[in-house]
Amino acid sequence: MATSNSPYDDLAKLKANHVPLSPLSFIARTAKVYPDRLSVIHGERRYTWLETYARSRRLASALADLGIGRGDTVAAMCANTPELYEAHFGVPMTGAVLNALNIRLDAKTIAFILEHGEAKVLLTDKEFSPTIKEALEISTVTPTVIDIDDVLANGGELIGNQDYEAYIAKGNPEFEWSLPDDEWDAITLNYTSGTTGNPKGVVYHHRGAYLNAIGNAMAWNLNHHPTYLWTLPMFHCNGWCFPWTLAAYAGTSVCLRAVSGKAIYDSIADNAVDHFCGAPIVLRLSLNPMRHAGSPGSSWLRPV
Repeated sequence: MATSNSPYDDLAKLKANHVPLSPLSFIARTAKVYPDRLSVIHGERRYTWLETYARSRRLASALADLGIGRGDTVAAMCANTPELYEAHFGVPMTGAVLNALNIRLDAKTIAFILEHGEAKVLLTDKEFSPTIKEALEISTVTPTVIDIDDVLANGGELIGNQDYEAYIAKGNPEFEWSLPDDEWDAITLNYTSGTTGNPKGVVYHHRGAYLNAIGNAMAWNLNHHPTYLWTLPMFHCNGWCFPWTLAAYAGTSVCLRAVSGKAIYDSIADNAVDHFCGAPIVLRLSLNPMRHAGSPGSSWLRPV
């Protein structure tokens, strides 16, 4: 093995010459530079970047008060809503790992993931309460369950220890979080669907999430302040890291609980959406209502 005689071999990592890469740095900067720009739109709800940063810090503070810290897992059974977006920042601010669950999986599979990931806390949208109730009955873990009572949810019931809004209200909006000491620390945990066996866990680290988020912007040639429609599930590979991309570029997340042609069309028209992710079927869904309505809106849709 070749050896190096470089005078820099023994250079220690200090604050003056090294900062660990983490997408958490994006939200702190954007909240400071663009505090009043819209960060999230969901139905009638509107948040600025300063508000989303404060809500994420409240979540982190509340989790820390529960004893959640480095290496702990916080699971989330959520649609594309502000709560899941905030969890992409608030959970890792404590050093914990976010496990966004696929809302289409059955109770047995969810129970396995909760056990295998050793979930300490579970954020769950009330629409998915039937699956979660059954999963918790099967599972051997007993996480603290926090309900998300979204007015746009399609039915369901509250099954948790407390409501998300009441939970984060107890948290400190000035919570003093820090970047990870090691950029290779886990930031999220994702699972395959388990089609041919039990799901397999895949870990993202802070450095990888940071670089992939920046890579999204480079590949899409994003300018600052994009308006992004969440047709892609945030549970799917953490929305391909777009939660963090949008924070880096001071963009606006337009939440979408369920994909339909009308919902896509209405949101593009109402919110001046300029970007979204879509497989061919999603593109067809979005084009058909425009054509039927005789709208020129179909010309807005172009690949980047």
